[in-house]
Amino acid sequence: MGQGVVDVAGETLADRFRAHFGPEDHLYAALLARMADDWEAGGVTREIFDGWQDAPAQLMPHLRMLAGLFRIVLRGEAPQLEGFYPALGGDLDPRDAWDAVRPVLLARRDELRSSLAVAPQTNEPARTLALLIGVSDAVHRSGLNRVRLLEPGASGGLGLLVDRYRFVGEGWSAGPVEATLVVPGCGAEGFRPESFEVVERRGCDLAPVDTSSAEGGEYLTSFVWPWQRERHARLTAALTVAREHPVVVDRAPASQWVAERLAEPVPDGVLTVVWHSVTRMYWPAEETAAVDDAVRVARGRMPLAHVAFEHDWAAASGSGSPGLPRVELDGEVLGVGDHHGPPVRWS
Repeated sequence: MGQGVVDVAGETLADRFRAHFGPEDHLYAALLARMADDWEAGGVTREIFDGWQDAPAQLMPHLRMLAGLFRIVLRGEAPQLEGFYPALGGDLDPRDAWDAVRPVLLARRDELRSSLAVAPQTNEPARTLALLIGVSDAVHRSGLNRVRLLEPGASGGLGLLVDRYRFVGEGWSAGPVEATLVVPGCGAEGFRPESFEVVERRGCDLAPVDTSSAEGGEYLTSFVWPWQRERHARLTAALTVAREHPVVVDRAPASQWVAERLAEPVPDGVLTVVWHSVTRMYWPAEETAAVDDAVRVARGRMPLAHVAFEHDWAAASGSGSPGLPRVELDGEVLGVGDHHGPPVRWS
């Protein structure tokens, strides 16, 4: 299977562990295969994941635990594992990692079990390519190029900085030429970005991440897969941008916050854009419905667009896989991206 694809029909956690990456040759594929064996043998993996057997597949507890393990490594508390993490300069064979990882799982089982309660906060900055496409289409349709940007599930707020990044696609580019973060390989042949000005930007999250702190940067880093050096470089650049241009991320649930923000007065000629990416999978169904309702109710009061970059988990319930995330504008699919953003195949 391709990276990020989950077999939601797996009957046990061991099935899901093996199916997530399949036979791919990297650290997490190797560890998940051995964790599946350890689960079936009643080892420390079963102790850590006990009680998660019936968790919905989209919660992906195995990725949560691997991020918790990465945080231990990033803090320098398991130096014997650093050689298996390419993002830290490691080049050891991932097939040899389990013998070094298993003692750490045994010694840190309580911490790693606690990490299962922490939803992944990748905050992948390249996913803002979907926002660029959605906002450009909304600006074109509305004729309004002054944008008020609201992001529920914003994590550290990196997705609110779309106008500070540069994107390079097939026959087009957008964003400041001097941008610290440049996202190449965006695809979307035929896309023509519209110029727009972000006049206000704000987000919310149940657990906002302070990107100005070393701890916050380390925390976001732990959710980026350690062999994907390009993504780590993007995150480092985006964190630099965020520290130069800090954004406000309120601690609040999505639907309540969206409703409150959409009840506020908006200057004439401003397009409000509610935006989120790979977030809906972590919301209860009633929360998703409440966000949609808040947007629907507000449409009569202001120019408003709802942009999303999300998997179709509703369709996945019968077929096994949610497929690739879709770029959506007010429920209309504009294109399909990769799991971490580019390239986008634009409709």
